[in-house]
Amino acid sequence: MESKWSNALRKRVLLTGFTLCIALVTKPAVAIEIYTESEVMMQNGTAGALRCTFKSNEVVSSSTSVTWSFQSSHPDNRFYTAPYVIFYFYNGKEFPGPDEFKDRVQFIGDINKRDVSIQLNPAQFSDNGTFFCDVKNPPDVMGTPARIELRVVLKESFPQSNTAVIVGAVCGALFLLVLIAVAACIVMRVLHNRHDYEGCTSLESVSSQAPKPRKKVESSLEGSRSTSPSGPLQGPVIYAQLDHSGSKNSFHKMEPVVYADIRKN
Repeated sequence: MESKWSNALRKRVLLTGFTLCIALVTKPAVAIEIYTESEVMMQNGTAGALRCTFKSNEVVSSSTSVTWSFQSSHPDNRFYTAPYVIFYFYNGKEFPGPDEFKDRVQFIGDINKRDVSIQLNPAQFSDNGTFFCDVKNPPDVMGTPARIELRVVLKESFPQSNTAVIVGAVCGALFLLVLIAVAACIVMRVLHNRHDYEGCTSLESVSSQAPKPRKKVESSLEGSRSTSPSGPLQGPVIYAQLDHSGSKNSFHKMEPVVYADIRKN
């Protein structure tokens, strides 16, 4: 099965090379520029894209071809010694590669938009290595294939995307602001309650101390009122000696005599 696929692919590549030679004879070749990321990291068991675009002065046609190759970084892998074609696109048709990639490589680009990206689904640890992207757009056939270093890692080692980091930072900042606002409200309430308590205490002390002189005055007034007679006012009682007999040897009797009241109302 593999030998049949290799022979068919070899014939297709030779036919493409023959077409390119004819194009070179009819029109001078111009260098084609191919762009890829230098390094890509994927999580094991998930789908990941290998992006590749190109720039050409010629219009994309049915003769435009795309070749993706792979060289493993594991010495015990059969793709370790040299790059091996894992995907080929020509004349609007896709030609899958060997069994290791046949069911996992998908073409996700748009050749008319000069996008020849592929997707690995799922990515495996055996995919660690270098992927080569080569595009021929006759007569633009002279160009250097672009290369991507792929690293397949575990979920624990896979870094978070920038979006996730930004969202996490924003959420953390909002949570911190909420905590600061709550703490500020609590402090303000405590200070307000303390101020009210101190105000009440000062008022109570003033109110408890202010009436005291008044009580003294009232008590003195009440004392004066209680000592004054409730009946008609009378003058002080003055005792005098009166001699009723007119003789010297008569008995002197002390009788009270009431005089007019000398107090002022």
